[in-house]
Amino acid sequence: MTSTFLPSPPSKILSDLLNRNEKWTEANSGLFLQETQSPKVLWIGCADSRVPESVITNFEPGMIFTHRNIANQFHADDDNAISVLIYAVENPKMRVDHIIVVGHTRCGGVEACCKAAQADDSPPANALQRWLAPLTEFARNNGLGGDLSALLEANVRMQVDNVLKSEVLEREWGIRDVHVHG
Repeated sequence: MTSTFLPSPPSKILSDLLNRNEKWTEANSGLFLQETQSPKVLWIGCADSRVPESVITNFEPGMIFTHRNIANQFHADDDNAISVLIYAVENPKMRVDHIIVVGHTRCGGVEACCKAAQADDSPPANALQRWLAPLTEFARNNGLGGDLSALLEANVRMQVDNVLKSEVLEREWGIRDVHVHG
């Protein structure tokens, strides 16, 4: 197997992506001339391609700082999520005031947890199952394996609780108010 930085000739999808990026760059040429970004919101959401935060909220680029992953998880031992939180709330040029944990209907990650919670309890077989293990265990222990809607809502509550328990927010609350929403 070989790999190159850009395929030659570029595929149709890649050509379309690059053309769209060029048009976007032209239309937003002043965006990166600003010294820094200054969003007031940190959005913790799902990586699902159907729910891009700036599109579904109709916000302009630069208004929402974003962390997205499978099933909008916020794990206390996830250096990536903690790093985003630190950067968003502690960086003097950012200092977001609101953290929003957002779930969505028909979430494939939460749906996978529902199915796994109904199956025999076995160790996670891959990275995705390890990532979703806390939610799967929660679903299993709370009888939510058969109720996707209830698990979607419970997941948002659980991730909000995880954010609220972070050392990052405990430190920041000693200085100023930061609001967490789900």
